[in-house]
Amino acid sequence: MKSQASTLLAEVRTFRQNHPDVRYVDLIALDIPGHFYGKRYPIEMLEKVAAGSPLKLPQNAVLLGAQGGLFKIGDYCFHDGDPDANRRLVPGTLKPVSWESQPLGQMLITSDGTEAPIEFEPREVLAKVLERLHHKGIHPVVAFELEFYLFDKKLDNGLPQFARDPLSGDADDQPNLHIERLSRFSEVLDDMAQTAKDQGIDITVITAELGPGQFEINFGHLDDGLRAADWAALFCRSTRGVALKHGYRASFMAKPYLQFPGSGMHVHVSLYDGAGNNVLAAHQQQPLRHAVAGCLELLPHCMPIFSPNHNAFRRLGGTVNAATRASWGFEDRDACVRIPDSDPRNLRIEHRLASADANPYLVLAAILVGLEHGLETKREPIAPLNEDRSSGTDFPVEMLDAVRTMQHQPVLRDKLGAEFIDVYCENKRQDHLAFQQEIHAREYRWFL
Repeated sequence: MKSQASTLLAEVRTFRQNHPDVRYVDLIALDIPGHFYGKRYPIEMLEKVAAGSPLKLPQNAVLLGAQGGLFKIGDYCFHDGDPDANRRLVPGTLKPVSWESQPLGQMLITSDGTEAPIEFEPREVLAKVLERLHHKGIHPVVAFELEFYLFDKKLDNGLPQFARDPLSGDADDQPNLHIERLSRFSEVLDDMAQTAKDQGIDITVITAELGPGQFEINFGHLDDGLRAADWAALFCRSTRGVALKHGYRASFMAKPYLQFPGSGMHVHVSLYDGAGNNVLAAHQQQPLRHAVAGCLELLPHCMPIFSPNHNAFRRLGGTVNAATRASWGFEDRDACVRIPDSDPRNLRIEHRLASADANPYLVLAAILVGLEHGLETKREPIAPLNEDRSSGTDFPVEMLDAVRTMQHQPVLRDKLGAEFIDVYCENKRQDHLAFQQEIHAREYRWFL
């Protein structure tokens, strides 16, 4: 603990030397729906926290709904006295914020690694999964890919408008994959990439996707799953901020346009043993097949994680490269679990089902549990799509059905934690019901 405090204190003091104009730092963590919550600390108080002073925030901040409200979940929120819970600073995450009007810093905080971690905190859920795998001698290497849309900064009666092409001033309403779109939007995209790099995120490939104003950013591969998920979370925050600075809105909403492709979160995962050997490539890739089978078996039960809201379910099926059933295939983007062509050293799965607005900590935790389950049970998967285009198993496509399918699944309750499963399912159930408590104008048109 003394060593960690010394490291954190050095990090804060170095930051203060390099950024003397920064007076406040946002201490932030991701809640269940995938939004950041936290507090803005004076920089001198942050130095005291780094030296060992307690850092406490309400435990129930993790339970906030999509709109920030609290739901009654068991005894939480309304019958527990709203207690504080300890958090700690995440080393290496203190970075400048360049998209605000005033100099500011930000730093991740978490309950994992404290004396009493919050069982349903997303980062803690992933931390426990990774710790269990490490004890088994399995070391994941992870890379995220995130798709997002740029919109005009101004909404039209609450509805998004196409982003304006900086060259012509016209709406970017021609969906395509042309490289010229990267050039036309280079000013904002370059700033997004550089800002992410300033946050310590390894940005690699940038792609103009099929939808109008839609792009994809790839991150480098990491042998630290927590850090990989940190990158995905922090990228979403900085990208939205940079977009506003340039006169756009950036959104990771799963399906902003019915007629155009949705935005996904693709996760590449390979597994290595303590000697650095690729576990999936051993024995003529038999472990790969087992891992795929485990992922597909648990996938229908993880849908509230992969599609965390009403809009995310709209993304499934009917558009380009969006699966409608739990499936797998070699070099097949229609599959939920794709096996990219690679040499044995880099053999991996690409999990393509999650929406871009899903919680990256929970998505990765669910994928790893699927891989772990497959390696334990050693079952053969269904036929790949390369052999049978109709291959696949059904999964829920509506939230309440998905929650029922998830809540009592014994493997998930064991490996993700029963307390987390119950809290998460009730959070999603209450969010969905709250969403339904508004009558849309279409209902009046149809039924009045």
